Amino acid sequence: MGTTLRRTRYVIYNFLLILITFGFGTVFVVERERGSLAVIEKHRLIKEIKDLGNLNHATLKFFKGYGYLISRDGYLSKIDPENYKLIKRIKAGESAIGLNFCPDKVLVANYAPKSVAVFSENLKLLKEIKTNSRNVGIKSDGKLFVYALMDKDSLQVRDCKTLKLVKEIKAGDMPFDALLYGGTYIVGFFKENTVGVLNLKTLKYKKVRFKKEKKEVVFKIPHFGLWGVKRELAFIPVVGERKVRVVNLKTFEYVGDIPVKGLPVFVQVSPDGNYLAVNYSGDSEDYLTLIELKTLKPVKTKKNSEREFSTLDLPRTGGLYTSPLTLRGR
Repeated sequence: MGTTLRRTRYVIYNFLLILITFGFGTVFVVERERGSLAVIEKHRLIKEIKDLGNLNHATLKFFKGYGYLISRDGYLSKIDPENYKLIKRIKAGESAIGLNFCPDKVLVANYAPKSVAVFSENLKLLKEIKTNSRNVGIKSDGKLFVYALMDKDSLQVRDCKTLKLVKEIKAGDMPFDALLYGGTYIVGFFKENTVGVLNLKTLKYKKVRFKKEKKEVVFKIPHFGLWGVKRELAFIPVVGERKVRVVNLKTFEYVGDIPVKGLPVFVQVSPDGNYLAVNYSGDSEDYLTLIELKTLKPVKTKKNSEREFSTLDLPRTGGLYTSPLTLRGR
């Protein structure tokens, strides 16, 4: 998440927030049901930026001193995060799922229309790349950008300057989200027990395949963009299994699994690198688990509130923000 802001900024996705530690900097909370962006400083709500669209599964990122938010119903907003104001809002599509950046461009992955839209920093449409597929997992290393074609089981790699197709790769069965770690693009699949790994320097692609096990009902697709990463290890919430999967990002080898209480959704590494926080969907959605990364074992599971949506560790504070549906006891 590129940024040149003078103050540290964080994003949490929900409409309600629990603050359980002292912190510094500004926290932006995506208020899903209100279609607004809440601004919190020193644990106090100081501003709301309103009328941003349907913010279920919205994405907010910072780039060159500005915030860019894409809503699920396709509204792309440019935000001034210093003065907490909406600068411009345009329609990027009918149903959007993510955004990223080239050095002078804003990239939007659309479900509908089936395209990737490319905009200038001032939100002028530069090109619409028709893919005939829902598009997910859009990432960029500054030279290339990559996205997954969910309905075509493939990846497309394009040049940031020319926008020309560099390579198309047959990836796997129904890709649905991705992570960029250094020069490595890692994509997850909804219908395969694997992850795909693309080296953006060599454009060589391979899969890490896991052993097949009996699946549970999937209540919510884990967000691979919020995998936990510590050095070379990625901690992956497993689709339909009560496990966090561990993969070595240097060797692309399967290291092992960490059994957890429920079906994991978000995993977050603490700033000191000692713990991993996990929340759940389904029958354990009210719980949070802390995993000690030295031993790769859960050390505490606590019923914290009703429906934990997401978590965020804040550097320098040693604490954790969580965003539940309701506060317990209220």
